[in-house]
Amino acid sequence: MTIDQLEQLIGAGDVAGVRQLLTQQPALATTATSYQVSPVLLACYFKKPELAQTILGFLNQITLFEACAVGRFDAVAYLVQQKPDAINNYAADGFTALGLACFFGHFEIARYLVLKGANVNQASDNGFRVAPIHSAVAGNYTPIVKLLIENGAEVNVTQQAGTTPLHTAAQNGNLELLILLLENGASVDIRMEGGKLPADLAREKGFQEIADILS
Repeated sequence: MTIDQLEQLIGAGDVAGVRQLLTQQPALATTATSYQVSPVLLACYFKKPELAQTILGFLNQITLFEACAVGRFDAVAYLVQQKPDAINNYAADGFTALGLACFFGHFEIARYLVLKGANVNQASDNGFRVAPIHSAVAGNYTPIVKLLIENGAEVNVTQQAGTTPLHTAAQNGNLELLILLLENGASVDIRMEGGKLPADLAREKGFQEIADILS
């Protein structure tokens, strides 16, 4: 049995298979996957929360990144208290604890991390250059976006391909988020690397009302 088999079971959403494999080889629960993340994080990225919880049952300890992804506030608070200077560290795949909390929509964890000094403008340390606000907007987590803005997040920050939060909100057709961003200084004139404006993305997705607002 190898980590490759565990990855396949996670991808298939096979809870029983994962439990059986880890019962036989519990060390696999802490083995890095080919995606440069732990099995718990891989299950989270694959949007398999039940699998993530199953794998957690085979761990003696949890990392800050895993705790942020699965929404374990108690573990986050404990780990930050133990190593407060590590709050802005990067996971193996280049994302921060705050970035993961935002990506997976855990508002209380995101708020706690910000209160404890997490950098709201720290982009991922990989080719994607994703800031926490990008992750929150992509997930349509308006309360988290508001939290980040209130704590100094840059609304016009660009990620890979020159995409701003407003581009993503427009493409998602999220009027509430769109208004929040505009009210806080988001520019309608920033073009992606291919030259497209937020209005162009909204129009392509059939969100004509939003396209009109942005034009």
